[in-house]
Amino acid sequence: MPPQDLKAAYRTIVDDPFPADLEISFGRGKQRQTMVYEKVTWRIGDEQRGLRYGENPDQPAAMYKLVNGNLVLGEVQSIRPGRYLASDPELVQFGKHPGKINLTDADNALNILRYLHDTPCAVIVKHNNPCGVAKGASIAEAYYRANKADRLAAFGGCIALNREVDLETARLIAENYAEVVVAPEFADGVIDVFAAKKNLRVMKIGNMRRLNDFAAQRFVDFKSLIDGGVIAQWSFLPAARQAGQFLPAECVYQGRTYRAQRQPSARELEDLLFGWLVEAGVTSNSVLYVKDGATVGIGTGEQDRVGVAEIARDKAYRKLADWLAWERHGKPYNELTDAGQRAALDAEVAACHGGLAGSCMVSDAFFPFRDGVEVGIREGIAAIVQPGGSLRDWDVIECCNAANVAMVFTGQRSFKH
Repeated sequence: MPPQDLKAAYRTIVDDPFPADLEISFGRGKQRQTMVYEKVTWRIGDEQRGLRYGENPDQPAAMYKLVNGNLVLGEVQSIRPGRYLASDPELVQFGKHPGKINLTDADNALNILRYLHDTPCAVIVKHNNPCGVAKGASIAEAYYRANKADRLAAFGGCIALNREVDLETARLIAENYAEVVVAPEFADGVIDVFAAKKNLRVMKIGNMRRLNDFAAQRFVDFKSLIDGGVIAQWSFLPAARQAGQFLPAECVYQGRTYRAQRQPSARELEDLLFGWLVEAGVTSNSVLYVKDGATVGIGTGEQDRVGVAEIARDKAYRKLADWLAWERHGKPYNELTDAGQRAALDAEVAACHGGLAGSCMVSDAFFPFRDGVEVGIREGIAAIVQPGGSLRDWDVIECCNAANVAMVFTGQRSFKH
């Protein structure tokens, strides 16, 4: 019996059984509010095609864009129809048309970028989590720094850029393998550079120019359950979108007031805000470290806060060692056979604590004990942002004061599931 062609599954285009439109109604009678959706398709060769497949090749899927209806529940109003981002991208280039993961990765990148519109910024997403996010003086510098944050995980990822892609940026992207590039515009000659990457999906989303208009907008977030049930919630919106909206890290315990003694510097506040806004796109339970407008280590989706702080720390060490190996020796760290080269890199990475020295620590929920912040403090972090609200905030504050680490609260949890 001939061996099964396992690669064939990824070349499969699943028949799409979903209808051309969809309606979701809230309430009955005069209170009824109906949201009307239209299936998104693209012209692929001689056919009109929707999503290639869902999360796996054997899962049919469809994507719908909101074309009518405006939901108002209480004092919250949903995004108006017709203001499309990830639900209606223009396919500028494609070897394969998009699958569900390509679109949800692009969407989560936009979810982060909508808060970071004031400066050139790049987000690289893999499996619905950012692996590198960075600002830069130019979009090329932003992409370079985002890729440097985790070159390994960026392989096969979705790259989202909030400025026009110029030739310098396109050539940097073309040095690696990516599944998707999303941007508001592409300069002359850029698509010619991308054409050499035959399976790269290039998506133009013009509304990215107005991403700041989406920063305070909410949408209905649906989660389907195994029995066909649905949970609906308003989407998350960070309350602190400016550094001045952070709260002092203080609490009262047994009649005594505890306060963080050192206030963050201007640079630290900038990184704390940047990290907190990136956190909105990271699967919880999460901790990340940022420095100089770039992520250094991102820990995602863990069950305990100490563990995820350690994972983010360990990733920072590994990813920096790999980047230095690639930059200096043209090989990934794990492929270096020269023991002397590896030892030299290990010593350099250890000396700067994996790039964590002087960085800022970001947590999507409070630290229930001091052991979580101690993970970062041992690496020389400078400041922390976290929601606050733990019964032992006083102990965490004392821990930071003993280490001369600044800390602020947000007063808001940022879980994402």
